[in-house]
Amino acid sequence: MTATSKKEPPGGVETRWAEPGAGKVGAAERRGEPGASQPGAAPRARRAPTGPERRRDADRSRRALLDAALEEFSLRGFAGARVADIARRAGVNKQLINYYFGSKEGLYLALQRAWLDREESFAPPEVPLPDLVVRYLLDALADPRSLRLLLWRGLADDSAPDSRPDRRTDLDRVGRRQAASEVAADLDPAAVLLAGMGMVAAPIAMPQVARELFGVDPSSAEFAERYAEQLRRITSYLSGDPRGRGAGD
Repeated sequence: MTATSKKEPPGGVETRWAEPGAGKVGAAERRGEPGASQPGAAPRARRAPTGPERRRDADRSRRALLDAALEEFSLRGFAGARVADIARRAGVNKQLINYYFGSKEGLYLALQRAWLDREESFAPPEVPLPDLVVRYLLDALADPRSLRLLLWRGLADDSAPDSRPDRRTDLDRVGRRQAASEVAADLDPAAVLLAGMGMVAAPIAMPQVARELFGVDPSSAEFAERYAEQLRRITSYLSGDPRGRGAGD
């Protein structure tokens, strides 16, 4: 079943593995009180969610699956993650992955789109370059899972689907920064981008090296503050200004 199907999701809009109290006999039933379910009686029909309630259930299931998928893919890569484990972590029927996302591949691509949406929220292009690099760093340190997906694809996940982001747009943005003298004219925009990505990814890709060099855990607030300030200074030198314009001096 694909995400465009009009049928109800398998097991209902929001299918949990078990519901609290399922299979238990209530006190009224044990006492035989009027209105209590009697042995052999047909179970009461549950009211099916409708309208806004159904949409809320569907949204919750989709968010739970996306978060569980981000966790599983970041831990095991695309090839190693299993849809059953993703569904179990999300607490929903695994058939909902096909219902909402079409496939395991569709779920993975949905994570890439979710990252692009989040990127737009914290990294608008008008932010000065030193501050922009720091924003990427702090986002990665706060939640390194999306960056780990990128590392998995580069090292051991050739089978992972890729939405092929338009890097031309990123290069054009560096070009505009060069025109505004924010980046030195003799620098290659591709090299500037790759170096910036590498500086942000380094403590996630090599946490043991970061720990050895800085003497603190790279997940600590002390490391984030110290490394962020240094990245701001390093990036400011890309303008060609030896004083490090924008370094806060």
